[in-house]
Amino acid sequence: MSILKRFKDIMSSNINALLDKAEDPEKMIDQYLRNLDKDLREVKSETATIMAEEKRAKRELQECQSEVNKMESYAMKALEAENEDDARKFLERKQQLETKLAELQKTAEIAQANTTQMRQMHDKLVNDVQELESRRAMLKGKAAVAKTQARMNEIGASAKGANASISDFDRLEQKINQSLDEANAMAELNQGDSNEVENLTAKYDQTNNDVENELAALKARMAEKDE
Repeated sequence: MSILKRFKDIMSSNINALLDKAEDPEKMIDQYLRNLDKDLREVKSETATIMAEEKRAKRELQECQSEVNKMESYAMKALEAENEDDARKFLERKQQLETKLAELQKTAEIAQANTTQMRQMHDKLVNDVQELESRRAMLKGKAAVAKTQARMNEIGASAKGANASISDFDRLEQKINQSLDEANAMAELNQGDSNEVENLTAKYDQTNNDVENELAALKARMAEKDE
């Protein structure tokens, strides 16, 4: 009857607690149900044995009761034949059988109680196995969703890393653009200084030319007057 104690321990355990400790919940579910199926086969075998014992006890009880009735019938026939000695022998045998009958009655009652208990355990185990079988798909579905969510979390973490890298590149690009703008501004400033000097030189060059031209014109007029 050790299987009954093991069966009781299994059914009193918390399947959710077992799954929490499992590295692979899906494999744990399959293994758990394989164990229950094995236990169910053993319980069925034990139940069949106990049911057979009950039937044998009842059969022996009925046979003994039949012998008791038979001895009483023979005793009555002996009395009818006015043979008290024979009647007395039949009644003595009847008493012996009645003692045996009482023992067989107790045995039959115990056997019946054992059968009832085993059938209850067997039926409960069958129902529990069927329930877990129906829940297996649901539990596996949850496990698959959990794995998918874990993968999505990993992808999300990678995406965050990629976004951080893009942000770093954006900052580098801004820095490069700023450096380029500063260099262009400096070049523009430098070019501005050169143009200013050139313009100033041109100014004075133009002024000198005007004076020379005016001086030449003045000389020409003076020459005309002298003539």
